Amino acid sequence: MLDDIDRAIIAHLQYDGRAPYTKIAKELDITEGSVRRRVKRLVDEGVMQIVAIVEPQELGWHEAGMIGINVQAHRIQEVADAIAQLPEVSYLFQAAGEFDLFAEVYCKDRQHFVSFLNNKLQKVSGVERTQSFLILKMHKLSYRWGEAEPPFAEHFQTNNPTE
Repeated sequence: MLDDIDRAIIAHLQYDGRAPYTKIAKELDITEGSVRRRVKRLVDEGVMQIVAIVEPQELGWHEAGMIGINVQAHRIQEVADAIAQLPEVSYLFQAAGEFDLFAEVYCKDRQHFVSFLNNKLQKVSGVERTQSFLILKMHKLSYRWGEAEPPFAEHFQTNNPTE
């Protein structure tokens, strides 16, 4: 379970994944070694990843879409595992409602998107039907979800009852 220090470290790294541990430690009034150990634990336990995020268009991936996917009964996990292996799929989740799965997909261009649908996604055994929603304009894209707030020391709450 995450404590307040873990959450504060995560908040700092969500705003700047390259923030020096010495700076984080100073702002949280803990040692740099403590920050380093906690970050290592969070990464090792799969709670957090530290990655470079690039705008897909800058890498030549100009066509993006969300695809609703209907799956044959009792095959969702099998189908999800297969779809998750496709390199065009950046995000895949199971949903309640009209579609069983949703995939966020990035392709180089419209022709690649069509090829992906026809030659990869719709050939996955267990996929019954898909519906594509092309992303025309991204109005917000954020990787700062949850409780992360701007990393200022006054946002850090301690569990010290004397305060």
